[in-house]
Amino acid sequence: MADKETIRIDKIDSRDQRGAKFNVGGNYVERADSVSSQQSYANQTNYEGADKNLAEAAAEIQQLLNQLSQTNPTTTSQEKMIVVSEVVDRIENKPTLKAKVINALKAGGVEAFKEALDHPLVNILVATIEGWAEA
Repeated sequence: MADKETIRIDKIDSRDQRGAKFNVGGNYVERADSVSSQQSYANQTNYEGADKNLAEAAAEIQQLLNQLSQTNPTTTSQEKMIVVSEVVDRIENKPTLKAKVINALKAGGVEAFKEALDHPLVNILVATIEGWAEA
């Protein structure tokens, strides 16, 4: 094995990696495609963009939920539905926000979206938003 060159993944730069041999978890990868490092970077960028969109959409909805919960009671199921209905109306009246919410839900998933929203009414609201995403 002395003839094999081991390159640490975190040391890879923009060099042409065709034909390079990598030691990954004790296993050698005999060949690397020419775009592998750039492709990995592009995928990371896409995930960061999805996370950013999810965070932005969640922040806007969080603000709406907090605002409406402060001015409206949310003790009974009916009161909770009224607040969620108002949030839904406000989202639907802002097409860019609605699109952002749907895209964030599709990209990040339902559970990630729920985790990004810190509010007791999140489950009721997300059920409605899931319906938009499926339509």
